[in-house]
Amino acid sequence: MKCLTIERFRSCRTSNCEMARREARDSYTIDFSFVKTIETRPRAPRVKFPLDPVWTKNKAKLIAKYLFEFVFVTHHGTYIDGFAGPQRAGKPNTWAAKLVLENTPKWLRHFYLFDKDPKQIERLERLKDSQPPPDKEKNEPERTITVKLGDANSLITEVLQSSEIRQTEATFCLLDQRNIECEWSTLSALSNYKQSGNKIELLYFLPSAWLDRALKNRRKNQEAIAKWWGGDDWQIFENMSRFDRAQLFVYRFKKELGYWSATALPIFADNSPSRVMFYMIHATDHPLAPTLMARAYRKALQPETAEQVQIEIDQLLKTPLQTRR
Repeated sequence: MKCLTIERFRSCRTSNCEMARREARDSYTIDFSFVKTIETRPRAPRVKFPLDPVWTKNKAKLIAKYLFEFVFVTHHGTYIDGFAGPQRAGKPNTWAAKLVLENTPKWLRHFYLFDKDPKQIERLERLKDSQPPPDKEKNEPERTITVKLGDANSLITEVLQSSEIRQTEATFCLLDQRNIECEWSTLSALSNYKQSGNKIELLYFLPSAWLDRALKNRRKNQEAIAKWWGGDDWQIFENMSRFDRAQLFVYRFKKELGYWSATALPIFADNSPSRVMFYMIHATDHPLAPTLMARAYRKALQPETAEQVQIEIDQLLKTPLQTRR
């Protein structure tokens, strides 16, 4: 079944190559809707905007900005972070879990913070202990923060099998893997968890600049590569361009995992608008989510009040899906 999916992807690469040429010509304008969406649902909105590159050092701010917007639509939610420890020790503004916890209004209710490094768990426990109690005057809900040591794939599967997350709970999962630790079976479990309504929303880290090196270093353990890719045919993308690799993953998120919308967001090397270090693949079923992610990308570094965001999102909610930008 996967081979058929990949052949279909190859058959539509002409449009992808044209997109790559447009991106090379103007690295500050990206149209995120050039891959077909699932035919049985309305087309995902076209999202095109002038692009101020998001540097690697600002990635966490993009994530926090999106979840800042997310709660104005959901008014509740669960946050799962499979690789939750800080990637740059001593630089708290680059720590996604910290920034998300500190977002206000504090409407996200449940947090699952996992890491396989004991030192990172110590940092996460300190972060948990530093959280203030809910402000009753602001109607902030009680929060649960679960910190666990272990492999993200096993711990996420454990949470899903426990059915702790309600089927109606808006849920966002960040999979900011360091290399290729996140297994495809974990993505499949997340995408299939909800029996109705919107799937668990995903933001998945796909290395670009150092993916070849990561695969080369792991060739002695091809089982690990196969688990990451989801099969033994992972060699098919070795000779693909970095751009096409990202679009292949986007295609698979839609066709294999069944997401209505998937987008590859480029994250650039610090202060280098021409070198993509990795892509964050955003996969969602919510009709407003692609527009909100584009907005977060555009405004990742801009301070905003809750009132400003609420007004803009209220306007978006009243806008017909096909006219959103």
